[in-house]
Amino acid sequence: MASVDKTDTTQSPLKNSTVKLQIRDVSKTFQAKQPVEALAAVSLEIMEGEHVVFFGPSGCGKSTLLNLIAGFETPSTGEITANGKPVVRPGSDRLMLFQEHGLFPWLNVISNVMYGLKNQGEFRFRYWKQREVARSWLKMMQLEEFEKALVHELSGGMKQRVALARALAPDPEVLLIDEPFPALDALVREKLYGDLQEILAKTGKTVISVTHDPREAACLGDRVFIFTARPGSIQREIHIDLPRPRGINDPAVGKFAEQIMSELGDQKNDERAWSISVAEYC
Repeated sequence: MASVDKTDTTQSPLKNSTVKLQIRDVSKTFQAKQPVEALAAVSLEIMEGEHVVFFGPSGCGKSTLLNLIAGFETPSTGEITANGKPVVRPGSDRLMLFQEHGLFPWLNVISNVMYGLKNQGEFRFRYWKQREVARSWLKMMQLEEFEKALVHELSGGMKQRVALARALAPDPEVLLIDEPFPALDALVREKLYGDLQEILAKTGKTVISVTHDPREAACLGDRVFIFTARPGSIQREIHIDLPRPRGINDPAVGKFAEQIMSELGDQKNDERAWSISVAEYC
């Protein structure tokens, strides 16, 4: 098992890859009656084609950072660039897969997948082309026979696969994933982890995901950034040097999950820290 890399987290292990996202001294304080510092200054680089995971206690700022990358929020300090250009608003190059699937219940499956295509230049007013792309993604998700089904007719896992197809159909450069799997049962999640790895290997997308599950982090991530309790900052970076596809119950994944959890042990004397048993996940 690889040891924890305690070097400068602004450097990525993918030396021959292009820098896709650069985060420089980014912090976020929410202004209210009493200002809340959600995220301390964070700096890191994310390379093209890698899967980076933000892991840490609840309320540590990992989802806040994901929203900043998406352009949903503006940093209090610092700058985020995508392909060298400042991120100042949401864009079709960065799309989010949320905790809730967010599918439209009045649309059938294929119409949900087509939804994000209708305002893109090459697809505008080209219904047949929208349908062709949507069908190709449903086929990849093994859902082509359900294209006319309504959302309420799908299982939880099927809904998340449709949501993933909808997020990928506009061909974003970066896919942002905010804990979309916890509500699913273990068997469905295990299949989705495998499906996600296979699909992303085929497409070469850059992926940033947020989780509080150490096994999920070790199963999916090339690198895992472990956040401290609020205000969140990066405590450690762990490189997961395991071949893909990885099974969630693979013993090697379990060892990395234990290593990830052990890093949270350094926070155990902080009253704000998240307390959870390693045995529960490993």
